[in-house]
Amino acid sequence: MAAFAEGAPCWVDASLPDVEAGKRFYGELFGWTFGDSAGADYGHYTQAYSRGRNVAALAPKPDGRMPTVWGIYLYTTDAYACAQRIRAAGGQMVMDPMPVGPYGTAAMAADPGGAVFGLWQPGTHHGFDAQQEPYTYCWTEVYTRARDAVDAFYAKVFGYVPQDQDDAGVEYRVWSPPGAAPGTGTAVMGRSLITDAFPEAMPAHFLAYFAVPDCDQSVAMVRRLGGRVTADPFDTPYGRIAVVADNQGAVFGLLSEPRTRPDA
Repeated sequence: MAAFAEGAPCWVDASLPDVEAGKRFYGELFGWTFGDSAGADYGHYTQAYSRGRNVAALAPKPDGRMPTVWGIYLYTTDAYACAQRIRAAGGQMVMDPMPVGPYGTAAMAADPGGAVFGLWQPGTHHGFDAQQEPYTYCWTEVYTRARDAVDAFYAKVFGYVPQDQDDAGVEYRVWSPPGAAPGTGTAVMGRSLITDAFPEAMPAHFLAYFAVPDCDQSVAMVRRLGGRVTADPFDTPYGRIAVVADNQGAVFGLLSEPRTRPDA
């Protein structure tokens, strides 16, 4: 069982119009296998496995008006107390904490910039069995226009320790858990800004990244599987990155080792 710091991402799931199509897409792209649906009582939630380890889930959208999206869940030891901190810090609760059978307690919130994220207080379901390795979750960042309000919000709610990344080429901040030395070695998530380079209609959002051995090969497979590419592969100080959408529109990032290194 993995141990998570308060506020660290501990789970991801995709809300999709067609879970069976999602299973085919991610089964081909990441080699995932899938368990049986959890049934109507749990929204037909379907667990995804990488080499037999629990790494994500797919769920059918209960309402067609809801977004097709990858959702991020942040770990908390007490979802009810965390919800109180969220309200006090200027956020909103989209869904108040509610028990999910024996598995844990879930909630949904929005930060002051409007980015939606989940909370997860574990029961029998602890979160990722594997992460930070090929074909598993590896990173997330929140994109916002409300920089100051959002920075203050996450500091108040989770006690994140910030560090600004001057080498990123854009204004970018990473957050580490309370008590950790600030920096990329301890960071659990990042904050980026929605600038004029992005579409005006783009809402604030979280972006989940999955590690892959070769970003370019995975992007080519996304296209073959009927997905689309919103940002072609490019090198950063932290790896080679692309942003893609599956064949139903759920957007996510891909991250691999850079093809060209600054010291090469």
